[in-house]
Amino acid sequence: MNMNKRIREYGIIIGDGRPGSKNKITDVPGVKVGHVTLDDEEHKTGVTVILPCEDNPFINKLTAAVYIHNGFGKSQGLVQIEELGTLETPIALTNTLNVGKVHDALTGYMIERCEADQVTVSSVNPVVGECNDSALNRIQKRVIGEPQVRQAILNAGVDFEEGDVGAGKGTVCFGLKGGIGSASRIIEYDGREYVIGSLVQTNFGAAKSLRINGKQVGKTLADRIEASKTDQGSVMIIIATNLPVSDRQLKRIIKRAGVGLSRCGSDMGHGSGDIVVGFTTANRIPFKPDQEIIEIQILEEAKLERAFTAAAEATEEAILNSLAMAHTVTGYRGTVKYCLTDLYLNGLDQL
Repeated sequence: MNMNKRIREYGIIIGDGRPGSKNKITDVPGVKVGHVTLDDEEHKTGVTVILPCEDNPFINKLTAAVYIHNGFGKSQGLVQIEELGTLETPIALTNTLNVGKVHDALTGYMIERCEADQVTVSSVNPVVGECNDSALNRIQKRVIGEPQVRQAILNAGVDFEEGDVGAGKGTVCFGLKGGIGSASRIIEYDGREYVIGSLVQTNFGAAKSLRINGKQVGKTLADRIEASKTDQGSVMIIIATNLPVSDRQLKRIIKRAGVGLSRCGSDMGHGSGDIVVGFTTANRIPFKPDQEIIEIQILEEAKLERAFTAAAEATEEAILNSLAMAHTVTGYRGTVKYCLTDLYLNGLDQL
């Protein structure tokens, strides 16, 4: 069990918003997250799967959106979301060279699930995101495939691990050990509470640029670690909500994840793939509707600002949780990436 503490437990409170009960993306009802981690002499890698709903997402698709801050990435499935505004499979995160194998595994999983629901699938759009973990992982071996994806789905739950687990096992963020992090915010409309949740796979940032709640700590840390002086790598950000919005409104919301990213010190540099995928569990779109006109609910446009703030805060805190919950890791070539807890959070008075 991970004995590290999340960033909030150090008294570092991001923004003014109220987190959900778990302060994770799974505060959105129906959302679950599962990991499989490979951790041996050669491999520091894994897969993380986000299940967007309890039922079959192909039969009742979720309203979805994509926003690409910088496109240096190898993700799959984003083009159809951009065109149709729907998500019809789980979302998987892994390393760069395993995207194809994970995509294939999700395809097989969805075909089987639809067969069980007596739905014939002739086309399906699995969504796979990636970060390059080759600094710590022997990525060329491509060890993530169908068994790991299936197990991650079976492992999925509402209280999942963070830090150097799953797709975050081998990632590096601001020169430190990165990983998987999550956070959430509660917002209210017309007397009802809704959730904005964020999950990140962090693998970006120049060490000198790291900021924690506005405090520039990276310059001090950069002198103590061997790290890139440029903003390179990638970050995958998944935003989930149960707010009734259109795909266009959702895209406006998920763009604000970039605010949280920048508050932590990212410039979204040339070599960084900064990609956001968002979905809402409201406004489901049936695979074969009974009527030609489908009714959905949307939020009054000017009221989106609360959701903008929530997305920015949740993403900023999720990034910091990915750092706080990670451990120091030694990669297959002897490369060591130290964790934020060892270098900063447990020794604030020493800096």
